[in-house]
Amino acid sequence: MAGMELKSVRKSYGRVEVLRNIDLKIEDGEFVVLVGPSGCGKSTLLRMIAGLETISGGEFSIGGRSMNDIPPRDRDIAMVFQSYALYPHMSVSRNMGFSMEIRREPAAKRQGPIEAAANTLGLNKLLERLPKELSGGQRQRVAMGRAIVRDPKAFLFDEPLSNLDAALRVEMRLEIARLHQRLGATMVYVTHDQIEAMTLADRIVVLNGGDIQQVGSPLELYERPANLFVAQFIGSPNMNVLEVSPEQGVISLGDGQNLRGPDNACHLGIRPEHIEIAQERANVTAEALVVERLGADTNIYARVAGSGDIVVRTNGNTELKPGDNLPLRFPEGRLHFFDQDGDAIHQGPALH
Repeated sequence: MAGMELKSVRKSYGRVEVLRNIDLKIEDGEFVVLVGPSGCGKSTLLRMIAGLETISGGEFSIGGRSMNDIPPRDRDIAMVFQSYALYPHMSVSRNMGFSMEIRREPAAKRQGPIEAAANTLGLNKLLERLPKELSGGQRQRVAMGRAIVRDPKAFLFDEPLSNLDAALRVEMRLEIARLHQRLGATMVYVTHDQIEAMTLADRIVVLNGGDIQQVGSPLELYERPANLFVAQFIGSPNMNVLEVSPEQGVISLGDGQNLRGPDNACHLGIRPEHIEIAQERANVTAEALVVERLGADTNIYARVAGSGDIVVRTNGNTELKPGDNLPLRFPEGRLHFFDQDGDAIHQGPALH
């Protein structure tokens, strides 16, 4: 196992720049998740790490050794794709050990790593089955087992859960987290699902338009987003953002209500779960539009006159119905402010 480093890495297709000046250091044993919307360059970056895409500029190294001109087979990296890509005529055991088979390693030598990987992934009783006899989650575990058998320096995951249903996604997310804990291996994981990123990552890399927007732990990105893009990409439901008018330490909402805030604030952000429903000392009054009851929580979609639509998340159920007035309080310690360019205006210590 070894750490990785990207220095000023670029990727272009002709005149089209896909990635610009990517600087990122991944520590040995770290779980790093690349997130961002479709087309942001996250899968391209992963493929460059794997050697499946050439690097247009900059340098990529593993363990201090430049990888720019090293072919994929010599990088000692295993990749798990969105598609399971299992051989349908081969058993689970043979699928997992096929990389050793093509290296002409004897069957006796292959058996130990295959059984060890099967034990790790709970595939012991499935080794003689064909892929068609497995569920989607079991097939994904076989694909992961095929990577484990290689005992690589690092594992790369390219949206491995996107073909699974919701229940299996949760199950496999836990499986990948446990796998990282057991192996202690360096892992780089691509997803567009920010919930996967928040629950799996040691650090998250947020990409947009070919640039890194922010790198940090899940809580760092949640509590202190660097800009409006990160603020609204991390967190579910998204952070509420309202346009405000600043003046001498006071910001005005569209309905005439005032809050304390920095002089250069043009946007006010607050997460749905941080808004309080309060009968007294309310900052704004909203009208409930849709009440979404989820059991443990309720999402209330509401409209603040002159400011726009917001989402309020509250624990448990509520008697509110569409059309009701909703008095809301915005706790000062939970507010985020952004300037006219969308960059965060950080005030004092991190939020809690």
